[in-house]
Amino acid sequence: MRKLLLLLILAIANTALAQEEEWDVYLASYNGKPGSTVINMGLKKTAPLVSFPYVLVTGVRYTNCREDGFPEEGELDRLYVISDSLDATLERVFTIKKAGTFTNNCERLEYYYPSDTMGVRGKLLQLYSSVFGAYDPYINIKADREWTYYLEFLYPNETIREYMSNQKVLDALLKAGDKLEAARKVDHWVYFKTTKDLDCFQAAIKQMGFEIEGTGKDKKSPMPFRLQFSRNDKVDLSSISAITADLRKKAANCLGDYDGWETFVIKDQ
Repeated sequence: MRKLLLLLILAIANTALAQEEEWDVYLASYNGKPGSTVINMGLKKTAPLVSFPYVLVTGVRYTNCREDGFPEEGELDRLYVISDSLDATLERVFTIKKAGTFTNNCERLEYYYPSDTMGVRGKLLQLYSSVFGAYDPYINIKADREWTYYLEFLYPNETIREYMSNQKVLDALLKAGDKLEAARKVDHWVYFKTTKDLDCFQAAIKQMGFEIEGTGKDKKSPMPFRLQFSRNDKVDLSSISAITADLRKKAANCLGDYDGWETFVIKDQ
């Protein structure tokens, strides 16, 4: 019985960790230069965590820097080593939540939320001076009870999230050999609380040339009414993102929840 209980506890802990660790990446422009953000999207479910009221931002400036501000290929490998070393050093001594990594304008910064800051600066200074003395380090520790750094800076806005979601579908198509050049039938799904809301949205998309594929109902869902609809469209990132952003907005106007799209692979014969 004790062994069974232990296995159950471990399974719950591993599940919680898996839910918290949802890493993704996106690119955006910052003051005219591109920036890359690697972010733990899973933290959004619980942020802000009151037991982690501080933010730690630390990293280095690098000199092997391309014109766009990103590191040269060889430099990037060294920055990965620094990132891994920071993670290992902090996790060995402190209880932390890693929120993300931001690379922009010849600088790479790691974002953490430690439960306590006592001794953090000293450990980092020791690591930088003893192992990475060739780099100019940056360390900033401050109170952030509302997790502003994570929620308002690292976390992508709605437009970027739209691109990220669409890119995942396109990556699967590309992996299957699709060049994304041909227009094809694209199916979409949206969910509503009431049939009145569904009718509102259905009227809007019919004017846009969409065809209704079917409806359904799941009594156990908080938004039980499902609508599937389709149209022939191009599926390159720019084209499909403009379509899904418009559909998401129209669904929200009718109190609905747009739930994404799918299509089939087209390969050259």
